[in-house]
Amino acid sequence: MQSIKYRLLEFFLIFIIIPVSFAIAFSIWIKMIISILGFFYIIYVLLRVENNKFKIAKNLNWNRFFKETFFKLIVIIAITTLYVYYTKSSNLFIVLREKPLMWVAILFVYSVFSVYPQELIYRTFYFQRYENLFKSKELFFFINAIVFSLAHLFFKNTLVIILTFLGGLLFAFTFHKTKSTILVSIEHAIYGCWLFTVGMGEMLGFPS
Repeated sequence: MQSIKYRLLEFFLIFIIIPVSFAIAFSIWIKMIISILGFFYIIYVLLRVENNKFKIAKNLNWNRFFKETFFKLIVIIAITTLYVYYTKSSNLFIVLREKPLMWVAILFVYSVFSVYPQELIYRTFYFQRYENLFKSKELFFFINAIVFSLAHLFFKNTLVIILTFLGGLLFAFTFHKTKSTILVSIEHAIYGCWLFTVGMGEMLGFPS
């Protein structure tokens, strides 16, 4: 494992400097190149340095996970439905009502090509690389939520930053508890798909 100084430099580059710079207007192609190179670096470190196998653990408590996720989802459904209804009721379930095929396609693409890579970076990589640098678990979770919200800074939307911060706390807790990228990805996908379904997709960068 690399030195503490190396990992701290790595942390600031991947989780602070790059996300913040993406909120600045410059070539989308340069941003894409940086993103691809960064993602390949993270995969390389997970495989070669941290010795990940990318296998689904056999001892996962699926029943408990889905019960807890369902309970949290009910709370999220209640809050977000009321929010959309009172802020812009015309958006309530708008994509599901008007473009059901696109709704299905977006949920699939989002879950596979957005959620899973995010969880590899912000939970699997983050936890394995930096957890032993923190004495406080609460501070470690808090910073994880902060950097996860920074990854969405380019939306330039305060509500998005708040939602992703809260989501970061939930996902950090789930990953800490389960040590499973697949479970935290499923939870992330469920909540994200619901936000798109209820009518908050435009704010979160989904096609509409």
